[in-house]
Amino acid sequence: MKILKYLFLLLLLSLVALTVFVATQKGIFSVERSKVINSPKATVYNYINDFRNYEDFESWSVADPSIKMTFPNKTAGNGASYYWAGAEGNGNAITIKTKEGESIQQKMKYDGTEADVNWTFKDTLGGKTKVTWKATGTMSFLFKVYTALNGGSDKVIGTIYEKSLANIDKNLDYETKTFAVDVNGVVNKTETPYIKQTFTSEISKISKNARIVIPKLIEFSETNGLSANGKPFIIYHTYDTTTGLAKISICLPTNKEISTTSGSDILGGTLNGFEAVKVTLKGDYSHTSSAIAKATAYINKEKITPDLSWSRLEILTVSKLDVKSPSKLITEIYFPVKPKAVPVVKTPVTRTEVEPTYSEPTTETDPSEAPKPAPKPKPKVTPKVTTPKTTEEEQSEF
Repeated sequence: MKILKYLFLLLLLSLVALTVFVATQKGIFSVERSKVINSPKATVYNYINDFRNYEDFESWSVADPSIKMTFPNKTAGNGASYYWAGAEGNGNAITIKTKEGESIQQKMKYDGTEADVNWTFKDTLGGKTKVTWKATGTMSFLFKVYTALNGGSDKVIGTIYEKSLANIDKNLDYETKTFAVDVNGVVNKTETPYIKQTFTSEISKISKNARIVIPKLIEFSETNGLSANGKPFIIYHTYDTTTGLAKISICLPTNKEISTTSGSDILGGTLNGFEAVKVTLKGDYSHTSSAIAKATAYINKEKITPDLSWSRLEILTVSKLDVKSPSKLITEIYFPVKPKAVPVVKTPVTRTEVEPTYSEPTTETDPSEAPKPAPKPKPKVTPKVTTPKTTEEEQSEF
């Protein structure tokens, strides 16, 4: 009995000594890890900038399937956030400030532990990206105990960062390189009424701007009694790779054409029917250049005359608003072409025929200029919401 008593007292003294030791340790920590990711800087930045991807690469989340993550409507850019709950505690993170393609600043809280988190992105040789992940903050008492028993904060947090960075590299290597381009041939695109927002954008920011504008178009249609009649699409009026700029209209097809009041950033219109070479891209938007190359090769091979009055139309069949995995995106791309002239076929007239022969026009006609019936008066819609025109990242970016 005395031996058990002494052992109990020794254990108690050890626990008290450990508590005193931990309590006297500084709760401030600073941990930093870097890794070269085998993907372009813009791709890596966009991936890490969206909290929806964190459950796929943060090592503690990947290792513990019981952790439940909750995502609000805004998961990318300034003001984005997410929350998690698990057997070992609850936490949240919010994005405070971003610099496009360069850095992301966040604040994280986890059961009393708080940290300022900073990501930086640097181009390296071969189109790769050096990612540096740094966290500075204060630990809760329980986290100080945990790190003290497991080699210190740098080892505990650093190991999490190292495994997570490896997951980012692995995921992006698969997601961005898995794609397919199918040429579907010449098709007829039917007339479509729509609402739109038109502006000039940097080509590299078109995907981001689409994710900002499309929800606003959906809200506008719902507020004004319209029904979406298909997937959102983007009209490329111009596409200049030299300047890196494109004039675009981000559109939502609707059940009827409308006219908006003067001063509205959202306008109504109708996309006239046209002939086009259709190409389907399955995968990340970064492979659009491959789709353009295949369409160009097909047009040249089949001796098709392109319509150079505008660039193309892209339907976001499965977009980043629908899925988070780049490999699962589906984009239908339509390259406008001029209809082939219909040859005149003369029908011999016998002496018993009395009706005159008829020939189709031999000149090429742009479908958008074809004669149309007199249009019915368009209902004028007074917008019930104010939608600012957006060409760059907003302070509350999605």
